[in-house]
Amino acid sequence: MPAKPALWFLAAASLFASPAWAQHDPPTTGFYLGFDRNEYPGDDNLNLLRQTFSFAGFWLNNPPGETRNLWTGKRRAIEAAGFGFLVLFNGRLDADLKNVTRAAGLGKSDAQAAIAAARGEGFPAATLLFLDQEQGGRMLPEQQAYLYSWVDVVNAAGFRAGIYCSGIAAPGTGIVTAEDIRQNAAGRKIVYFVSDDACPPSPGCAFPRQPPSPAESGILSADVWQFAQSPKRRDVAAGCPANYHPDGMCYPPGISPRQGLHVDIETASTPDPSGGRTH
Repeated sequence: MPAKPALWFLAAASLFASPAWAQHDPPTTGFYLGFDRNEYPGDDNLNLLRQTFSFAGFWLNNPPGETRNLWTGKRRAIEAAGFGFLVLFNGRLDADLKNVTRAAGLGKSDAQAAIAAARGEGFPAATLLFLDQEQGGRMLPEQQAYLYSWVDVVNAAGFRAGIYCSGIAAPGTGIVTAEDIRQNAAGRKIVYFVSDDACPPSPGCAFPRQPPSPAESGILSADVWQFAQSPKRRDVAAGCPANYHPDGMCYPPGISPRQGLHVDIETASTPDPSGGRTH
Protein backbone atom coordinates (compact mmCIF):
# COMPACT_ATOMS: atom_id res chain seq x y z
CA MET A 1 0.00 0.00 0.00
CA PRO A 2 1.55 3.39 -0.96
CA ALA A 3 2.72 5.41 2.03
CA LYS A 4 1.73 9.01 2.55
CA PRO A 5 4.70 11.31 1.70
CA ALA A 6 5.09 12.57 5.25
CA LEU A 7 5.27 9.02 6.57
CA TRP A 8 7.63 7.49 4.04
CA PHE A 9 10.29 6.65 6.60
CA LEU A 10 7.88 4.91 8.96
CA ALA A 11 6.30 3.04 6.05
CA ALA A 12 9.68 1.83 4.84
CA ALA A 13 10.59 0.66 8.32
CA SER A 14 7.29 -1.18 8.74
CA LEU A 15 7.80 -2.95 5.42
CA PHE A 16 10.75 -4.88 6.80
CA ALA A 17 8.76 -5.75 9.91
CA SER A 18 5.75 -6.99 7.95
CA PRO A 19 5.14 -10.64 7.09
CA ALA A 20 6.13 -11.58 3.56
CA TRP A 21 2.56 -11.98 2.34
CA ALA A 22 1.74 -8.37 3.23
CA GLN A 23 4.55 -6.82 1.24
CA HIS A 24 3.19 -7.15 -2.29
CA ASP A 25 -0.57 -7.33 -1.88
CA PRO A 26 -1.87 -3.76 -2.26
CA PRO A 27 -5.68 -4.21 -2.43
CA THR A 28 -6.11 -1.55 -5.13
CA THR A 29 -9.28 -3.14 -6.50
CA GLY A 30 -9.84 -5.89 -3.96
CA PHE A 31 -8.58 -8.54 -6.42
CA TYR A 32 -5.30 -10.44 -6.60
CA LEU A 33 -3.22 -12.23 -9.23
CA GLY A 34 -2.17 -15.85 -8.94
CA PHE A 35 -0.52 -18.45 -11.14
CA ASP A 36 -0.59 -22.17 -11.65
CA ARG A 37 1.58 -24.56 -13.63
CA ASN A 38 2.01 -28.31 -13.75
CA GLU A 39 5.70 -28.30 -12.80
CA TYR A 40 6.96 -26.77 -9.57
CA PRO A 41 8.84 -23.56 -10.51
CA GLY A 42 11.79 -24.24 -8.22
CA ASP A 43 12.65 -22.72 -4.87
CA ASP A 44 15.00 -20.19 -6.47
CA ASN A 45 12.19 -18.62 -8.50
CA LEU A 46 9.65 -18.17 -5.72
CA ASN A 47 10.76 -14.72 -4.57
CA LEU A 48 10.78 -13.38 -8.13
CA LEU A 49 7.33 -14.83 -8.85
CA ARG A 50 6.10 -13.32 -5.58
CA GLN A 51 6.79 -9.84 -6.97
CA THR A 52 3.91 -10.40 -9.43
CA PHE A 53 1.64 -13.00 -7.84
CA SER A 54 -0.16 -13.22 -4.53
CA PHE A 55 -1.09 -16.91 -4.68
CA ALA A 56 0.12 -20.10 -6.32
CA GLY A 57 -1.64 -23.19 -7.57
CA PHE A 58 -0.62 -26.28 -5.58
CA TRP A 59 -1.22 -29.80 -6.87
CA LEU A 60 -2.11 -32.59 -4.43
CA ASN A 61 -1.64 -35.34 -7.05
CA ASN A 62 -0.08 -35.70 -10.48
CA PRO A 63 -1.11 -32.71 -12.62
CA PRO A 64 -2.82 -33.34 -15.98
CA GLY A 65 -0.55 -35.24 -18.36
CA GLU A 66 2.19 -35.72 -15.75
CA THR A 67 3.54 -38.95 -14.26
CA ARG A 68 4.81 -37.37 -11.03
CA ASN A 69 3.97 -34.46 -8.77
CA LEU A 70 6.86 -32.05 -8.18
CA TRP A 71 4.77 -29.93 -5.77
CA THR A 72 4.81 -32.62 -3.10
CA GLY A 73 6.50 -31.37 0.07
CA LYS A 74 6.69 -27.76 -1.10
CA ARG A 75 3.85 -26.18 0.89
CA ARG A 76 6.13 -24.71 3.56
CA ALA A 77 8.54 -23.21 1.02
CA ILE A 78 5.66 -21.58 -0.86
CA GLU A 79 4.10 -20.16 2.28
CA ALA A 80 7.49 -18.93 3.52
CA ALA A 81 7.85 -16.99 0.25
CA GLY A 82 4.59 -15.21 1.08
CA PHE A 83 2.14 -16.94 -1.26
CA GLY A 84 -1.42 -17.89 -0.61
CA PHE A 85 -2.73 -21.11 -2.11
CA LEU A 86 -5.01 -22.43 -4.82
CA VAL A 87 -5.11 -26.12 -3.91
CA LEU A 88 -5.80 -28.46 -6.85
CA PHE A 89 -6.60 -32.15 -7.32
CA ASN A 90 -6.52 -33.63 -10.82
CA GLY A 91 -9.82 -35.37 -11.53
CA ARG A 92 -10.74 -38.24 -13.84
CA LEU A 93 -11.56 -38.12 -17.53
CA ASP A 94 -14.88 -39.60 -18.64
CA ALA A 95 -13.20 -42.58 -20.32
CA ASP A 96 -12.07 -43.78 -16.86
CA LEU A 97 -15.49 -43.43 -15.23
CA LYS A 98 -17.37 -46.00 -17.36
CA ASN A 99 -20.69 -45.89 -15.48
CA VAL A 100 -22.47 -44.11 -12.62
CA THR A 101 -21.71 -46.74 -9.99
CA ARG A 102 -18.02 -46.88 -10.79
CA ALA A 103 -17.86 -43.09 -11.07
CA ALA A 104 -19.42 -42.54 -7.63
CA GLY A 105 -16.92 -44.96 -6.09
CA LEU A 106 -14.00 -43.24 -7.79
CA GLY A 107 -15.28 -39.87 -6.64
CA LYS A 108 -15.29 -41.11 -3.06
CA SER A 109 -11.82 -42.70 -3.21
CA ASP A 110 -10.32 -39.71 -5.03
CA ALA A 111 -11.78 -37.36 -2.42
CA GLN A 112 -10.23 -39.46 0.32
CA ALA A 113 -6.90 -39.31 -1.51
CA ALA A 114 -7.19 -35.52 -1.82
CA ILE A 115 -7.98 -35.17 1.88
CA ALA A 116 -5.07 -37.40 2.89
CA ALA A 117 -2.68 -35.46 0.65
CA ALA A 118 -3.89 -32.10 1.99
CA ARG A 119 -3.43 -33.25 5.56
CA GLY A 120 -0.04 -34.75 4.74
CA GLU A 121 1.12 -31.42 3.29
CA GLY A 122 0.00 -29.62 6.45
CA PHE A 123 -2.98 -27.71 5.05
CA PRO A 124 -5.34 -26.69 7.84
CA ALA A 125 -8.93 -27.82 8.26
CA ALA A 126 -11.42 -25.96 6.05
CA THR A 127 -8.85 -25.51 3.27
CA LEU A 128 -10.64 -25.24 -0.07
CA LEU A 129 -9.72 -28.09 -2.43
CA PHE A 130 -10.48 -27.67 -6.14
CA LEU A 131 -11.22 -30.71 -8.28
CA ASP A 132 -9.81 -30.19 -11.78
CA GLN A 133 -12.58 -31.02 -14.28
CA GLU A 134 -10.74 -30.86 -17.60
CA GLN A 135 -13.56 -31.87 -19.94
CA GLY A 136 -16.26 -29.35 -20.79
CA GLY A 137 -19.81 -29.16 -22.05
CA ARG A 138 -22.80 -30.82 -20.41
CA MET A 139 -21.75 -33.28 -17.72
CA LEU A 140 -22.80 -36.84 -18.46
CA PRO A 141 -24.49 -38.88 -15.68
CA GLU A 142 -21.24 -40.63 -14.74
CA GLN A 143 -19.39 -37.30 -14.66
CA GLN A 144 -22.04 -35.85 -12.36
CA ALA A 145 -21.81 -38.90 -10.10
CA TYR A 146 -18.04 -38.53 -9.87
CA LEU A 147 -18.04 -34.78 -9.23
CA TYR A 148 -20.79 -34.72 -6.63
CA SER A 149 -19.46 -37.77 -4.80
CA TRP A 150 -16.07 -36.06 -4.56
CA VAL A 151 -17.68 -32.84 -3.33
CA ASP A 152 -19.76 -34.63 -0.68
CA VAL A 153 -16.80 -36.50 0.82
CA VAL A 154 -14.54 -33.43 0.88
CA ASN A 155 -17.19 -31.26 2.53
CA ALA A 156 -18.05 -33.96 5.08
CA ALA A 157 -14.39 -34.25 6.09
CA GLY A 158 -14.16 -30.65 7.26
CA PHE A 159 -12.52 -29.30 4.13
CA ARG A 160 -14.31 -27.21 1.51
CA ALA A 161 -14.98 -28.41 -2.02
CA GLY A 162 -14.45 -26.46 -5.21
CA ILE A 163 -14.40 -27.32 -8.90
CA TYR A 164 -12.18 -25.97 -11.67
CA CYS A 165 -14.08 -26.07 -14.95
CA SER A 166 -14.75 -24.21 -18.17
CA GLY A 167 -16.63 -20.93 -18.13
CA ILE A 168 -16.90 -20.88 -21.95
CA ALA A 169 -19.94 -22.00 -23.90
CA ALA A 170 -19.17 -25.33 -25.58
CA PRO A 171 -19.19 -25.18 -29.39
CA GLY A 172 -22.38 -26.45 -30.94
CA THR A 173 -24.33 -26.71 -27.68
CA GLY A 174 -23.82 -23.39 -25.91
CA ILE A 175 -23.54 -25.32 -22.63
CA VAL A 176 -21.28 -23.63 -20.05
CA THR A 177 -19.75 -26.31 -17.85
CA ALA A 178 -19.68 -24.19 -14.69
CA GLU A 179 -23.39 -23.39 -15.00
CA ASP A 180 -24.28 -26.98 -15.84
CA ILE A 181 -22.49 -28.24 -12.72
CA ARG A 182 -24.06 -25.54 -10.53
CA GLN A 183 -27.58 -26.11 -11.83
CA ASN A 184 -27.41 -29.84 -11.08
CA ALA A 185 -25.60 -29.60 -7.74
CA ALA A 186 -28.80 -30.04 -5.68
CA GLY A 187 -27.86 -27.34 -3.19
CA ARG A 188 -24.33 -28.61 -2.54
CA LYS A 189 -21.78 -26.09 -1.33
CA ILE A 190 -19.29 -25.74 -4.20
CA VAL A 191 -16.83 -22.93 -4.95
CA TYR A 192 -16.16 -22.31 -8.65
CA PHE A 193 -12.80 -21.70 -10.29
CA VAL A 194 -13.55 -21.03 -13.96
CA SER A 195 -11.44 -20.86 -17.07
CA ASP A 196 -12.13 -18.39 -19.88
CA ASP A 197 -9.10 -17.25 -21.85
CA ALA A 198 -11.02 -15.76 -24.79
CA CYS A 199 -10.52 -12.03 -25.41
CA PRO A 200 -12.77 -10.45 -24.37
CA PRO A 201 -13.35 -10.90 -21.47
CA SER A 202 -9.72 -11.96 -20.89
CA PRO A 203 -6.92 -9.38 -21.18
CA GLY A 204 -4.67 -12.16 -22.50
CA CYS A 205 -1.21 -12.76 -21.09
CA ALA A 206 -1.32 -9.67 -18.90
CA PHE A 207 -0.28 -8.89 -15.33
CA PRO A 208 -2.46 -5.92 -14.36
CA ARG A 209 -1.73 -4.11 -11.12
CA GLN A 210 -5.49 -3.79 -10.80
CA PRO A 211 -6.68 -7.32 -11.60
CA PRO A 212 -10.22 -7.84 -12.89
CA SER A 213 -12.98 -9.37 -10.83
CA PRO A 214 -13.67 -13.10 -11.31
CA ALA A 215 -17.25 -12.08 -12.16
CA GLU A 216 -15.90 -10.36 -15.28
CA SER A 217 -15.40 -13.86 -16.66
CA GLY A 218 -19.16 -13.87 -17.22
CA ILE A 219 -19.73 -16.46 -14.47
CA LEU A 220 -21.14 -14.46 -11.58
CA SER A 221 -20.72 -17.38 -9.18
CA ALA A 222 -16.96 -17.65 -9.85
CA ASP A 223 -14.59 -17.05 -6.96
CA VAL A 224 -11.47 -17.53 -9.12
CA TRP A 225 -10.99 -16.85 -12.84
CA GLN A 226 -8.20 -18.28 -14.97
CA PHE A 227 -7.86 -15.77 -17.83
CA ALA A 228 -4.65 -16.93 -19.52
CA GLN A 229 -3.23 -20.36 -20.27
CA SER A 230 0.11 -21.68 -21.46
CA PRO A 231 0.28 -22.54 -24.25
CA LYS A 232 -2.12 -20.04 -25.79
CA ARG A 233 -5.18 -21.85 -27.08
CA ARG A 234 -5.23 -20.40 -30.58
CA ASP A 235 -8.78 -21.57 -31.31
CA VAL A 236 -10.11 -19.81 -28.18
CA ALA A 237 -7.67 -16.95 -27.59
CA ALA A 238 -7.16 -15.89 -31.21
CA GLY A 239 -8.68 -12.48 -30.48
CA CYS A 240 -6.30 -11.71 -27.62
CA PRO A 241 -3.70 -8.92 -27.71
CA ALA A 242 -0.21 -9.80 -28.92
CA ASN A 243 1.02 -10.14 -25.35
CA TYR A 244 1.85 -13.85 -25.40
CA HIS A 245 5.41 -14.81 -26.28
CA PRO A 246 5.90 -15.78 -29.94
CA ASP A 247 6.17 -19.41 -28.84
CA GLY A 248 2.60 -19.19 -27.52
CA MET A 249 3.51 -19.29 -23.85
CA CYS A 250 2.78 -16.76 -21.12
CA TYR A 251 5.93 -15.88 -19.16
CA PRO A 252 5.93 -13.83 -15.92
CA PRO A 253 7.70 -10.46 -15.74
CA GLY A 254 11.40 -10.60 -14.95
CA ILE A 255 11.85 -14.23 -16.00
CA SER A 256 13.64 -15.10 -19.22
CA PRO A 257 11.65 -17.27 -21.62
CA ARG A 258 14.80 -19.40 -21.88
CA GLN A 259 13.93 -20.77 -18.44
CA GLY A 260 10.70 -22.20 -19.80
CA LEU A 261 8.82 -20.95 -16.72
CA HIS A 262 5.45 -20.41 -18.39
CA VAL A 263 2.30 -19.97 -16.32
CA ASP A 264 -1.47 -19.85 -16.34
CA ILE A 265 -2.84 -16.70 -14.69
CA GLU A 266 -5.75 -16.29 -12.27
CA THR A 267 -7.54 -13.53 -10.40
CA ALA A 268 -9.37 -13.87 -7.08
CA SER A 269 -10.87 -11.66 -4.41
CA THR A 270 -8.41 -12.87 -1.77
CA PRO A 271 -4.63 -13.45 -1.77
CA ASP A 272 -5.27 -16.94 -0.34
CA PRO A 273 -8.24 -18.40 -2.28
CA SER A 274 -7.99 -21.84 -0.67
CA GLY A 275 -7.37 -20.49 2.82
CA GLY A 276 -4.30 -22.72 2.98
CA ARG A 277 -1.93 -20.50 4.95
CA THR A 278 -1.10 -21.57 8.47
CA HIS A 279 0.47 -18.25 9.56
